[in-house]
Amino acid sequence: MSTNEQEQPNDTPQKSSWWKFGIFALVAIIAVVLYTQFGSYLSLASLADQESALRDYQVQHPVLVFAIAFLVYVAVTGMSLPGAAALTLMYGWYFGFAEGLLLVSFASTLGATVAFLLSRYLFREAIMSRFGSRLEKFNESLEQEGAFYLFTLRLIPAVPFFIVNAVMGLTPLKTSTFWWVSQLGMLAGTIVFVYAGSSVPNLTTLADKGVNAAFSPAQMMQLVGAFVLLGVFPLVARWAIKFWKKSPSQQPAS
Repeated sequence: MSTNEQEQPNDTPQKSSWWKFGIFALVAIIAVVLYTQFGSYLSLASLADQESALRDYQVQHPVLVFAIAFLVYVAVTGMSLPGAAALTLMYGWYFGFAEGLLLVSFASTLGATVAFLLSRYLFREAIMSRFGSRLEKFNESLEQEGAFYLFTLRLIPAVPFFIVNAVMGLTPLKTSTFWWVSQLGMLAGTIVFVYAGSSVPNLTTLADKGVNAAFSPAQMMQLVGAFVLLGVFPLVARWAIKFWKKSPSQQPAS
């Protein structure tokens, strides 16, 4: 076997990695440039100044507006850019509760899946080669709990959205499982934020007060506490079932 034939298998993975990182770098640069150049136009303060024009345009082009809003939300969440929470509030105000919930629920799940796939196919090999031993326990927990584990993470607001997407991309979790569990797990939080946006009278109030325009600080604390308890409940229930199965009283008599 010649020297060139021996070196070829070792060069291929490296070239593949550079190709992947090159594509990601190009997409990331385009996203950052667009965000820095036009991101200010998506701020609540900027949109509040054009409130009546936005309403008129929606009436004239409802399908186009919905499609653009959907793609913007997918891009923001897929590239893990800041502003998803503000967009959710604004969409609730702009589209109303029912239509806004439909848009944000599916757009956020699609964006999360894009981030999940980017992590899996662009960074998985590099991260696993360096931190593989640290991720073994995480993978073991995922294998034991399955979709339950991801569902719990989605319910706990203390776990950042983009971290869940990135870490799950490093696991053997199926894309289809990630999709439907994320769709269900994020639904409660989406309902709250879309409802908050749909409850405010105008964008100026929303820009000034944010989610407090619909909920008082005390109510927000209660909601956060409810989400935490909701997130912990699946793990407690899982543990209780396992403990009950292992209980001596449940063992068959000899």
